[in-house]
Amino acid sequence: MGVSGQAAAAARYISVYLPEFPAQALLRLRPTAAHSPVVVLAGDPPFEQVCSANAAAFELGITQAMSRAELDSFPGLCILRRSEPEEGAARAALLEAAGSFTPRVEVQPAAAAAFVMVLDMTGTTRISGTLEEAISSITRAMRSLCFYVQCAASANLHTAVCLAPLARRTPAIVPAGWEGRFLQDLPLSALRLTAEQAETMALWGLRTVGELADLPEVELVVRLGCEGRRLRLLARGEHPHLMVPEEPAFALEEYIAFDAPIDLLDSLLFVLGPMLDQLLARAQNRSFALASVTVTLGLDGGGKHQRTVKPALPVAQREVLLKLFQLDLYAHPPCAGVVSVLVQAEPGHRSKVQAGLFAPPLPEPMRLDVTLARVAALVGEGRVGRAKLLDTHRPDSFVMERFVIPADLPRPPESKQRTVALRRCRPPVALSMRTEGQRPTAFSLRGKLHHVEEAYGPWRKSGEWWSSTVWSREEWDVCAKAGKDDMLLCVLTHDLLRRQWQLEALYD
Repeated sequence: MGVSGQAAAAARYISVYLPEFPAQALLRLRPTAAHSPVVVLAGDPPFEQVCSANAAAFELGITQAMSRAELDSFPGLCILRRSEPEEGAARAALLEAAGSFTPRVEVQPAAAAAFVMVLDMTGTTRISGTLEEAISSITRAMRSLCFYVQCAASANLHTAVCLAPLARRTPAIVPAGWEGRFLQDLPLSALRLTAEQAETMALWGLRTVGELADLPEVELVVRLGCEGRRLRLLARGEHPHLMVPEEPAFALEEYIAFDAPIDLLDSLLFVLGPMLDQLLARAQNRSFALASVTVTLGLDGGGKHQRTVKPALPVAQREVLLKLFQLDLYAHPPCAGVVSVLVQAEPGHRSKVQAGLFAPPLPEPMRLDVTLARVAALVGEGRVGRAKLLDTHRPDSFVMERFVIPADLPRPPESKQRTVALRRCRPPVALSMRTEGQRPTAFSLRGKLHHVEEAYGPWRKSGEWWSSTVWSREEWDVCAKAGKDDMLLCVLTHDLLRRQWQLEALYD
């Protein structure tokens, strides 16, 4: 059905209906179970009942409110428990995706197993195109988040809400002024009547919305009051609506719970992959990448195990994040089985790979992150990164901090002066020293006796006398020879407290 030119200028509401929302919220993070029959149970054992299921389960003959004992007769059935945190994360993902089309999004009341939201697309024709094009874009966006939706569009919000549950094969698009014709054949249950109203309509012999719309307004008001007039306007597609848009906070979070603890890290990474896919899809809807990702593992018996991965630059590749978590979790495994996973991410702007058309290509920062993680797994996390000097006079005092690529890398000033490199010995090499008074004269290094020809010093340093880490030392710049051509320019230190000589550094 097409849309007339007059309807294009009128109000445009698109109702997005998600059937079996509890099942869809669970299956979007379990893609391997999507093609098998799945049911979702709610309630306390042993009184659990089916509250939602997928299409494959309904084809087997499963119905709502079935008990757990009745499900035992269906072989190959995947049974999941209803999870409110996972439904909350799915709801936030839906509202974020809808917010990329219009800021006016409202959640409508629906049956327990469904989720309904309405998008006000009025005035967005030049941006989103016709109603058919807008519905196609919305459907694709929801499908990228692993949601199946049914859509209906109308100039009247309530009409779109009533038609969306029946638009299973194709979207229902109502031209302006045709609302009553599209609603007349629907059952009265499409109007979401209360139990008392449904009983009254049944006693009157009404079965369809059109029969209710044909009743006299005055007679309905006399018998039902203001509710009678409201129901008649709903049946005719003329009831106005004051839209109250949702204002969800942008938070990248995904949660999943397990029926049994997971002990294998490979199985945990298999679950983590779809969760990262969802976060990346939601971030890319807003043109973001992931600057940092935190995984909080709920452990069997209580307790939590939290790990954070923060790449040098924001990442939009699932493989990179999954590899970083694999290396991190192998280095820091949880101490017990995992019963739940909470993934939280911080958005960041995508990095620029190429600065100019004729500039040389820059190295991929993702390779750097994976390489640093692999090196850290071999040598230890405290030995990988970049050196940061400490605020102390103690020589060679520094700590290793995480390597981060700065946004604006300063260019070092050009200098024509020749610089001398100092190569530190870590740890310093202990020496057996010969001295005359305080001056060094000879020492043995790598089986050779080096005679000191020139020595400059001593330069005395000390500090932290108020604590147990007190230190005091002398430094000498020394030129020593072990033969005609074997010359050594080095820095020697004398620990005055321990009375020990060391080779601290070599001049290149």
